Amino acid sequence: MAVATAPDRRVSSGHLTLNSPGQIGTLTVPNRIFVTAMGVSLAEEDGTVGPRLIDYHVAQARGGAGMIVTGVMGVAWPVGAVQPKQTAISDDRFLPGLKRLVDAVHAAGGRIATQLHHGGLVATHSTGQGHPLWGPSFPPPFAGDFPDYFLPEEMAAFAGGALPQIKVLEKDDIALAVQQFADAARRSKAAGFDGIEIHGGHGYLLSSFMSPATNTRADDYGGDLKGRARLLLEVVHAVRDAVGPDFPMWVKIDSREMGKKNGITIDHAKELAPMVEAAGADGITVTAYHDVGQGKLHSASNIPHEPGIHLEYAAAIRKTVGIPVIASGRVEIDRGNKGLGDGEFDFLAMGRKLLADPDLPVKLAEGRVDDIRPCIYCYTCVSTAYLREQVRCAVRSETGFEDLDWSPAKVPGHVVIIGGGPGGMEAARRLDQAGARVTLIEKSDRLGGTLRFAALAYEPNERLLNWLRREIGKSSVDVRLKTEASPDLIASLKPDKVIVATGAVRDMPPIPGNDQDFVLSGDDLRGMMLGEESASIRRKTSWTTRLATKVGAATGATSNLELVRKATHTWMPLGKKVVIIGGELVGCELAEFLMERGREVTIIGDAPKFGGGLLLVRRMRLLAELREHGVAMFPGVSDIHIDKGAVGFTGASGEDQSIPADHVIVAMGAHGDSTLADALRSAGHDVTEIGDGTGVTYIEGAIRGAAETVAAMGR
Repeated sequence: MAVATAPDRRVSSGHLTLNSPGQIGTLTVPNRIFVTAMGVSLAEEDGTVGPRLIDYHVAQARGGAGMIVTGVMGVAWPVGAVQPKQTAISDDRFLPGLKRLVDAVHAAGGRIATQLHHGGLVATHSTGQGHPLWGPSFPPPFAGDFPDYFLPEEMAAFAGGALPQIKVLEKDDIALAVQQFADAARRSKAAGFDGIEIHGGHGYLLSSFMSPATNTRADDYGGDLKGRARLLLEVVHAVRDAVGPDFPMWVKIDSREMGKKNGITIDHAKELAPMVEAAGADGITVTAYHDVGQGKLHSASNIPHEPGIHLEYAAAIRKTVGIPVIASGRVEIDRGNKGLGDGEFDFLAMGRKLLADPDLPVKLAEGRVDDIRPCIYCYTCVSTAYLREQVRCAVRSETGFEDLDWSPAKVPGHVVIIGGGPGGMEAARRLDQAGARVTLIEKSDRLGGTLRFAALAYEPNERLLNWLRREIGKSSVDVRLKTEASPDLIASLKPDKVIVATGAVRDMPPIPGNDQDFVLSGDDLRGMMLGEESASIRRKTSWTTRLATKVGAATGATSNLELVRKATHTWMPLGKKVVIIGGELVGCELAEFLMERGREVTIIGDAPKFGGGLLLVRRMRLLAELREHGVAMFPGVSDIHIDKGAVGFTGASGEDQSIPADHVIVAMGAHGDSTLADALRSAGHDVTEIGDGTGVTYIEGAIRGAAETVAAMGR
């Protein structure tokens, strides 16, 4: 094997951290953090680089990442394009824009590499433009549940209406593809980029030749691994010849194709890696792919839900080569430092974390870990690609919109914010940073609003809750807890501006039988879990439950969400059989929470498909896991009524059904309410409403509404 004679071009790993400088080829980078390549749809319609893509990458450069890798840069564009507004590098006419990007990133102190890419069999966007899909062979027929998770409006955006045509490549086509990669590499160097990543994974052209599932050729480009790898290795050789021996170049390969029959395995990847090194690569990026027909797997491979799932595969591949290995895949900072120290990999590529906070590397280097805005793994960013939209982030509104001015044109003197949920806290911290005097009024005894219960049900949300609370804690915001925001109080504060962020009203919908004691509203359940009291809770719970929650509140136990999450595995004031009415985000996440705590859960609802409010990729995972764990789901029902110990309804096919229930939770009926805002306007105040009070938009809507409201001030 080539690795036996290849020199080890890596630094001893024992003392390394993410802050340590690193070497890839001839290039020294200041730390071990790469911005992984992500398709963001921020180029211009004609594939050229414009100000939006430049500003997006400049933010990452200022944030201190050691290396930025651009997303999917099309070597054959418009052929092989996987998304609208994809960056092109297929002609010299793209050079001026590419050079402007490089110059701007360098001026901001960053380093940037192209990711050379041909979408091959996955290039569904180019199909819509009339181009065939390039591949080694005719792929096996599509099968799986992937389309079932799309809401009707989403499927229209994804499908695009075009039937794909397959182009099985002849030898001349293969030679053209190799030349296209080489020409793109030459342009990369001419534009001043610092390096090149060849995309050899994710089912794209080079990966489709590597995979025995899609490559059934009988010629020199098929058969055994050596034959299937021939195209990739020819591309690596051609790129190396085009840029010379000293230009940094590395290759992204699949460690495996998860769930795919006869797909790439880790043994294939371990055999391939030394070949890639021998062909002239300076490093290997380790990724994974999946059977695209299985919806759940879309958050299992290249964008995994399970933390650190790919690191053992990166470590296995690293043992076969003497060049650096770049790992990725939901790796938290402490795990990244451990992996570097243990020699599992040499660099760590981050995606979602750097969309949530591009300043993560700077903050980490300065020891300000608590200041890093957390990713909550909601899949907003990922799902945009499926819906042919540009990238955006639920917790950082600027992401993808860096070209806009997010600071207020005129800062009001005194702003009163009513509601201490995510929208209210985000508006408060932004205004405080802009120099306004801010009073934040919250009627409960702690900040967080419905984000507290969302954090209980889905742990990553707690990271955002804690971050927002810390941001408010270190600010000059005047926080007034346990305070009712009456018109008289607001008038006494003499505000220049009022922001109402009181969240949605969660009325019990008019379902027959909803007044029974075993029927809980979402607010009832939230109050029980978080130690809050109300007349409804007192009526519907036993004295032992009320005592337990009262003790928990008095001792602070119910404010410790991690403690509550653990304790509820042992005891919860709910019966064994629980029926949830409402199949949108709240109902589905609640079903997950209860299912994990041993309840037999059924979800019913009138929506034709469940999971509304969940972003597509998370929806695919969550609904699949609910089914795997026996949660019964009945969408498209009508005539819901709650009987004694059961919930009845008419199924989607017209049949009457009845589901036994020890408890019923009604997770629907939330709506906006402008009563307070209208009263304050009538009193002469300048009022803006944000968040769920204007209509239920969940975390992203609350955060974005706050950011847009602050940015609009004075304009």
